[in-house]
Amino acid sequence: MSNPKGRALLIFMPLFFSLLPLERDYCSICEKQPIGRLLFRQFCETQPELECCIRFLDSVVSQFLWYFGVLCNVSLTEETPLTPRNHRSVLDHLSGEPFQEYLNSMYFDRFLQWKWLERQPVTKNTFRQYRVLGKGGFGEVCACQVRATGKMYACKRLEKKRIKKRKGESMALNEKQILEKVNSQFVVNLAYAYETKDALCLVLTIMNGGDLKFHIYNMGNPGFEEERALFYAAEILCGLEDLHRENTVYRDLKPENILLDDYGHIRISDLGLAVKIPEGESIRGRVGTVGYMAPEVLNNQRYTLSPDYWGLGCLIYEMIAGQSPFRGRKEKVKREEVDRRVLETEEVYSHKFSEEAKSICKMLLTKDVKQRLGCQGEGAAEVKRHPFFKSMNFKRLEAGMLDPPFVPDPRAVYCKDVLDIEQFSTVKGVNLDQTDDDFYSKFSTGSVSIPWQNEMIETECFKELNVFGPNGTISPDLNKSYPPEPPKKGLLQRIFKRQVRSFMTKTKKLL
Repeated sequence: MSNPKGRALLIFMPLFFSLLPLERDYCSICEKQPIGRLLFRQFCETQPELECCIRFLDSVVSQFLWYFGVLCNVSLTEETPLTPRNHRSVLDHLSGEPFQEYLNSMYFDRFLQWKWLERQPVTKNTFRQYRVLGKGGFGEVCACQVRATGKMYACKRLEKKRIKKRKGESMALNEKQILEKVNSQFVVNLAYAYETKDALCLVLTIMNGGDLKFHIYNMGNPGFEEERALFYAAEILCGLEDLHRENTVYRDLKPENILLDDYGHIRISDLGLAVKIPEGESIRGRVGTVGYMAPEVLNNQRYTLSPDYWGLGCLIYEMIAGQSPFRGRKEKVKREEVDRRVLETEEVYSHKFSEEAKSICKMLLTKDVKQRLGCQGEGAAEVKRHPFFKSMNFKRLEAGMLDPPFVPDPRAVYCKDVLDIEQFSTVKGVNLDQTDDDFYSKFSTGSVSIPWQNEMIETECFKELNVFGPNGTISPDLNKSYPPEPPKKGLLQRIFKRQVRSFMTKTKKLL
C-alpha cells in the first residue's frame, strides 16, 4: 500500500520523538506490543547470539539451541523441550543486557516514532463513514474505514444527549475501559475511541457474518448440528476465559451478542453490562436479559464469574435445540413467568441432544452455584475437560489453526434490512455543558495500542515505512544530529505543524 503521507510524518519526527513519556519495560514493549515485538526481533537478528534466542522462542531452528546454553549456562540440546523453565530462562536473558542495548539502538528510536504516530489525535476525519449496520443502546452502529490504511471497522455511536438523559455515563465509560484492556481474538477489540460534537464513538472489530440469533433462526430449520454448536461453544468459552483472566464477568451471554466474522469465527460483543470484580470480592446486580440470567442474579445474591457459565449453558442449549431453555420459540410469556421457570423448573431435552451435549448443559445449568460446572475452582479449564469437548483441540483453536464449520458468503447479508432497523427519536430537554467535558475527556483517548499496531502490520504500512539505511545503517529520519530537509510546504505540513506544536506542549508538561 502506498502511503506517502505516513512516510512524511516519519521524516519530521527526529526532532522530538525521544521526548515521548514511555515506560521502559521489556514485557510491555517487546512482548505485548506487536510493533515493539517486531522491532526487538529485528534488533536481535543483527547479533547472532541473540538471534539464537529468538529462534528458540519461535521453536523454528532447533540447531541453534546449544548456542543459548553457552550464553546463559542452561544445558540445552536439540531435543530440549520448550518447557516453561527453559522459556523463562530465555526471556530473563533477553530482558537483561540485550534489552538495555535495544533501548539505545535505532530500532527503539523507530519504535518511538511509531508510538508518536499512534498517539496522534483521532477525530471523525480519521475515518470514512459507510452504511448503518445496526443499533446499540445509545445510537447507531455504522461501518467505517480508516482513511490512512483502508482498514474496515464498526463504529458504535453513543449519542451524548441520550447518554445524559438515561444517566448512562458510567455504563458507557465502563464498557470502553474494559474493551481497551481485553485483547482477545474471541472478544471484539476496541481500536479507537473519539468524540464528535454530538456523539462518543467506539471503533470496534467489524463482524460481517451476522449474529448467532440470525443463524439459529433464519438459515433453515432452527438450531445447528452439534458439531457446529460445539465449535462456537469452544470459541465462546475461550472468550469468557480471556475476560475472566481480567477478573471481568460478562453477564449478558445471548445469541444476539455473539457475532461471526468473514471467516466464520465468533467474537463476544456488547460489553455494556460487563463489570470488573475487585480482587477477592464479589458483587451483586440484577442485570442481564430475561431468560438468560442465572438464578443467583435473579435472587440478587452475591456472585463472581458464575453467571457466565450459566449463560454458556443457555447458549449451547439454544444452538442445539433451536429455542432457549426456559421459553419456547415465539412463546408470549410474562417476564415473571420466565424468571419462575429459571428458578424452579428443569429444562427439557429432545432427541437432538447427544448424551455429552445433554450432560454439559445440565452441569452448566445447575441452579446451585457450588455444583455448577466452571464454578468449582478451576473456571474454564473444568468446562474444557468435559466429554462434550473431547474432539476439540483448544491449543490449535486458540492459535487460529482450526477451520470453522461454516463460512459466511461474502455476497450475502446476514442481518435485517437497514429499513427494518428502528430509527432513534430526537432527544429533547437535555443540554450539554462544561460539567460533561470531564467524562468526555476520559472517554475520548484516541488509538488503542495493540489493535492500532496490528492494523499497521496487517495493512503493510509497517512494512512500507519501516525502512532503515543501506546495509543496516541508520536512516536520515532517525539521525538526531542530521535532520532531513522537510518537504515542500502544503496543507499536510501546516496541519502537521499544528499537531507537533500541540504534542510538544503536552509532552513538556508531562516531563
